[in-house]
Amino acid sequence: MAYQTIEIERRPAGIGVVWLNRPDLRNAFDDAMIAELTSAFGALEADAGVRAVVLAGRGPVFCAGADLHWMKRMAGYTFEQNYEDALGLARMLDALRALKKPTVARVHGHVFAGGMGLVAACDIAFAARGAEFCISEVKLGLIPAVISPYLIAAMGERAARRYMLTAERFSAEEAHRIGFVHACVESAELDPAVDALVAHLLAGGPAAHAATKDLIRAVAARPVSEDLIADTATRIAATRASDEGKEGIQSFLEKRKPAWVAGAQSSWELGKGLFGADRQPVRTANTSGRAKELIRGKLRAKHHR
Repeated sequence: MAYQTIEIERRPAGIGVVWLNRPDLRNAFDDAMIAELTSAFGALEADAGVRAVVLAGRGPVFCAGADLHWMKRMAGYTFEQNYEDALGLARMLDALRALKKPTVARVHGHVFAGGMGLVAACDIAFAARGAEFCISEVKLGLIPAVISPYLIAAMGERAARRYMLTAERFSAEEAHRIGFVHACVESAELDPAVDALVAHLLAGGPAAHAATKDLIRAVAARPVSEDLIADTATRIAATRASDEGKEGIQSFLEKRKPAWVAGAQSSWELGKGLFGADRQPVRTANTSGRAKELIRGKLRAKHHR
């Protein structure tokens, strides 16, 4: 499919990069971009060669929210038209959330309104220092309804109460403090940090990633009960008995890399990293000290929920 507002780039080792590609409009989205993102997420889900998805923005900002021309059209919509329009955005975000493959938001510049929903719907988010975040809807007399489930899940209810009600801007450091992004790095470190993170994702089994994402959705916020105990026992039993699980255990016992790692590593080594043709393939051993600290978990988000 030929996209007008986004770009899909397939990188070595099965990495799909979805670029928001309206830099002249600060990657503001409209109904056309929403439809194209929905299509892109579906295509990447169906592509067995894609192991992980990175969401990024061309130009100086990640996403400045809604396009002004789209908002002007909304002003004349009926309730029914507004409902259908909002459903489109809701379904796009759910398609991103529901991807069976790990998703990473590469965040820089401004991240406003619906752009916040895109980041929150990803599994992992890394931000450059200098990025600014804002849930701006109430200043327009609106509410962040469609993005609210993802925002609250990502930053917690307490932080969401403040930033959804005040619509104040907050920094990448604050986004990290409240857990909205997992890491906050210098701009020059953003790409190496994302590259190193992706290299770690490639070490995981594709089926295990899908099953783990489903596990998180099933377990989150549920009390420990006999039903939950039985559910989790059933899930691990199924993965142990799967072909991928057997290969993983066997490779560990034989002190070799599992099949999915061996193939991904050789492909990754042929590439140039995710975001620069002149960059050498990034592995943890060759990553800068700051990025290694991030990947090894020495800098952790402080959740205040």
